[in-house]
Amino acid sequence: MNERLTLNPNKIVKALQKPAEDFTKQDIVRFIEQNDIRMLNFRYVAGDGRLKKLNFVINSRAHLEKVLSMGERVDGSSLFSFVSAESSDLYVVPRFRTAFVNPFTEVPTIDLICGFYNNQGDPLESAPEYILQKAQRTLKERTGLVMEALGELEYYLFSEIDSIYPIVEQKGYHESHPFSKWGLVRREAMQVISEMGGTIKYGHAEVGNIISGDLEMVQHEIEFLPVPIEQAADQLVMAKWAVREVAYKHNLEVSFAPKIIAGQAGSGLHVHTRFMKNGENMMADGSGLTDTARKVIAGYLMCAESLTAFGNTVPTSFLRLVPHQEAPTSICWGDRNRSVLVRVPLGWQGVGDRMLLHANPNEPADGIRGFENNQTVELRSPDGSANVHLLLAGMAVAGRWGLEAPGALKLAAELYVKADAARVEGLKQLPASCFQSADCLAQDRARYEEGGVFPAGLIDSTIKSLKAYDDLNLSEKIFGNADSLKALVNRHLHCG
Repeated sequence: MNERLTLNPNKIVKALQKPAEDFTKQDIVRFIEQNDIRMLNFRYVAGDGRLKKLNFVINSRAHLEKVLSMGERVDGSSLFSFVSAESSDLYVVPRFRTAFVNPFTEVPTIDLICGFYNNQGDPLESAPEYILQKAQRTLKERTGLVMEALGELEYYLFSEIDSIYPIVEQKGYHESHPFSKWGLVRREAMQVISEMGGTIKYGHAEVGNIISGDLEMVQHEIEFLPVPIEQAADQLVMAKWAVREVAYKHNLEVSFAPKIIAGQAGSGLHVHTRFMKNGENMMADGSGLTDTARKVIAGYLMCAESLTAFGNTVPTSFLRLVPHQEAPTSICWGDRNRSVLVRVPLGWQGVGDRMLLHANPNEPADGIRGFENNQTVELRSPDGSANVHLLLAGMAVAGRWGLEAPGALKLAAELYVKADAARVEGLKQLPASCFQSADCLAQDRARYEEGGVFPAGLIDSTIKSLKAYDDLNLSEKIFGNADSLKALVNRHLHCG
């Protein structure tokens, strides 16, 4: 057997002994026949960023091959708020490399993620997955770089209070059972996500422990490994579905909402990125952070206000983005500084070998080959309401903007912060509402529309949707009104 594939958790990869990116239609058909698969699911991300599904019963080999080859028709007007009249009917066509055995169905089922195509057979310009592909393609054509990303998926699980080992509020970081609850849900979700093709780095309990009435709410996080942004977006959307399914199986409610209770830790969707060239990470070298990384950071900072239109899409997003809490509001960056908008986390350059040998004195020093350059930069503003494909596409646009802007390095130098960013005067601030976020997108729209990456109609639709919340000065309006605040939180509890 191929040693590179033996530990791969995707059952189709293990059975076929070939990487998922090499799957063909006949591979899928063969696996279905040999494993008595009876049903097929198409999955796709619509304009709202949420995962949709279409079920098929497999009637015959001819029927299976037809469905896999041709895809199926769907009603585009019900899936997208912006779609041209001639595209009200759309095709969804499966991408074979995304195939996995559904871990939740009683009847053996294969699921595949699809792309949208119009009546001419061309990719739908406003489909989230195609916008992301266009952003990546334009980035590579203009700079020679490919963007990779990983997300930190944070969420809360709700259950009755445990009277034996009660949780301690805001003290959950990396706690283990029984002092942290529902690690079994996190572990089970991690297992099924990996079987679906997700590349997970680790999972752990997060800081957020909340007690409210007769409920305890415990925060968890699953962090992924860096992959090209097209894959990163798919795996985050699929991971949210998997976490919800596992939680539901255990009769638990789960929420990725940015804020559950005011004054308590919210849930973010921090996104780490790195820019690659010919398989080499261009974010750091032997002397530290590169000019490429600084230009990318500058691009994120230049577009920070308008990126909230894709990464912070509900009014409760701006209950999390408030001054003097860990979620950032000031537009700046720094090293290992959690108060800044863009953080440069620890890398392993120059220290990995030394630490390994100190911790393991018997490890042969001549067997050490050095550590991968895995330096990333982290955008800390997005949350679980994000339209993930559009967010990563927007970040690719922002990164390219910084790479091409003449004054990017100067701006990066000016906006570098070592202290608590909330206490540094003169820094621009993120929007304080969806309404303001929409205005920022309107101001920056030319950046996103350049090269046809984001269709103008989609930008118009996004602005309209954000302004429809009518949440300008919302925090001030509901300050001290517990009932209004609770109603707002409940309205957006299951966003994203």
